[in-house]
Amino acid sequence: MTHEDLVLFGRVGLAFVLCYAVGFERALRGSPAGDRTYSLVGTAAAAITAVTVTAAPQAIGGVVTGIGFIGAGLVLRGDRGMIRGMTSAAALFASTGIGVVAGTGHHWLAAFVALLTIVDLEVRHTPGLNRLDAHRYAHRMTEDAEYASPEVPPDAPGL
Repeated sequence: MTHEDLVLFGRVGLAFVLCYAVGFERALRGSPAGDRTYSLVGTAAAAITAVTVTAAPQAIGGVVTGIGFIGAGLVLRGDRGMIRGMTSAAALFASTGIGVVAGTGHHWLAAFVALLTIVDLEVRHTPGLNRLDAHRYAHRMTEDAEYASPEVPPDAPGL
């Protein structure tokens, strides 16, 4: 085993740990995809990136495209037409980014992106930070006609 192999193992291992943490948060919140899914995606993205970044960088585009299909599988249309799973799909995409960044050897950037991802996912559940959640203030705004439900006429007064 060479020094280069150990460096690659470190990159992939870092991606695993960081993406597992993101997936752990998602599992705590009842997401359909959890720690195993996120760590698998991040680990695979890091491994593919680590071995192809210099020889075939376009392979990273293939990884991102493939994750788009998995993310689409997480998005569901529930009762009353509500779309569910967008946050999980976005977090899965972020885990792919974490894996790609870790796979290129930018360890601190990967850790920073993972930290920001977890903060973003937890902002509505953290005392103090929950003041930054836009849903707290949505009732104060008028509804855009473009996004109004079909039962409400577009010219109806706002909330």
